[in-house]
Amino acid sequence: MQRRDWLRNGSLAALAAASFHGARAAARPRLRLGMIGTGMRGQVLLRELLRRDDVDVVALCDIEPFMLKRALDQVGKAGKPGPQTFGEGGDPQAWRRLLEVEGLDGVIIATPWEWHAPMAIAAMQARVAVGCEVVAGITLQDHWDVLRTQQRSGTPYMLLENVCYRRDVMAVLQMVRAGLFGELVHLQGGYQHDLRAVKFNSGDPARPYGGGAEFGAKGWSEARWRTEHSVRRNGELYPSHGIGPCAMFTNIHRGNRFTRINSFATKARGLHEYAEAQGGKQHPSAQLKFSLGDVVTTTLACENGETILLQHDTSLPRPYSLGFRVQGTHGLWMDVNHSVHVEGISPPHQWEPFEKYGDKFDHPLWKKYAAAAEGAGHGGMDFFVIHAFVEALKADAPMPIDIYDAVAWSAITPLSEQSIAEDNKTLPFPDFTEGRWKTRKPIFAFDDRY
Repeated sequence: MQRRDWLRNGSLAALAAASFHGARAAARPRLRLGMIGTGMRGQVLLRELLRRDDVDVVALCDIEPFMLKRALDQVGKAGKPGPQTFGEGGDPQAWRRLLEVEGLDGVIIATPWEWHAPMAIAAMQARVAVGCEVVAGITLQDHWDVLRTQQRSGTPYMLLENVCYRRDVMAVLQMVRAGLFGELVHLQGGYQHDLRAVKFNSGDPARPYGGGAEFGAKGWSEARWRTEHSVRRNGELYPSHGIGPCAMFTNIHRGNRFTRINSFATKARGLHEYAEAQGGKQHPSAQLKFSLGDVVTTTLACENGETILLQHDTSLPRPYSLGFRVQGTHGLWMDVNHSVHVEGISPPHQWEPFEKYGDKFDHPLWKKYAAAAEGAGHGGMDFFVIHAFVEALKADAPMPIDIYDAVAWSAITPLSEQSIAEDNKTLPFPDFTEGRWKTRKPIFAFDDRY
């Protein structure tokens, strides 16, 4: 990109943002929100919206009547007014009509991955703020398109990555900021979660997890769409749970950036064996060749000299773990053994329980809102990620997980696919900020608002 184009794009983005923000009050006490996608994940997020007194859920869209009815039942049980509904007739473009609802402040997108980019783009073009479930797009071009639309329109966009709000993760962020680990050197994270019973089921709406070897049109819930990605794609398919906190710790886009990436994938065996065990050797699912390696390992290099290792591991039997490790010149934290070692404080060559440090460095957000988050999805994280989106939008403030974070974290997927396809080639990582990372300031959850 030529310098004049960079300056022009920056100016256009600033003008668009001013236009968007100038069209609304500097702050508002209440929001009118819609939701596209009311499946299992959408219903979890809907519950958090319905618990709030500062949100009116005015529109819901889903082309699966069973899920839409369940969402409406949630609204009714919460004692809230019935929203407008879209999609009952099965029209896959019904979501576009939701974006035309008068006075809509924002929309939550909780649909299959391939819909995220087109829906977010259309919403931003309609000047409707976006809270998008992970991921931001499928192809690398998707990510540039989402970014350019946000820059042109100035419409707020937040990636709803809930793990950034996990209590221990936020405490470790406090520890990093306090310099407890010294200068950071190496980090690890990932998505290590046995999803075999998510990717295959019996097709019975009453049993969305396991109980069969069906997927696609014969499957139900995530098996309808998610499994197909394992059939045809090989890469780090779900990076943001791992990379989000690691990016927070290393100030990515705020004085640091990713510079290079490469990925390796093992052979694919787990899904085949599971489908065979559930449906028999002659079942169509057992006849497929799955592209996704059972364990995908991705390494990123950073401008400031850190390395980050991610692992995607969803096709084999294993307990859930995100595998975090934050290591610096003075010590480290690992979540697998829930332990910390700090030189000069911990006994030499020995671990200490994380709780000792977690209590001391508990983040102000958790101290303030722990009671409100009780019972929320994923151990309270879903309260915080919705809270962050709502409060930032109400205050007309920057989104804490913004468009640059969204596209960079999510673009790891197509870049990892390319690396694997090109014999594990190390690739340059795009600078989506186009140099802005040098002067942007950290805003990741530094106070007790959001």
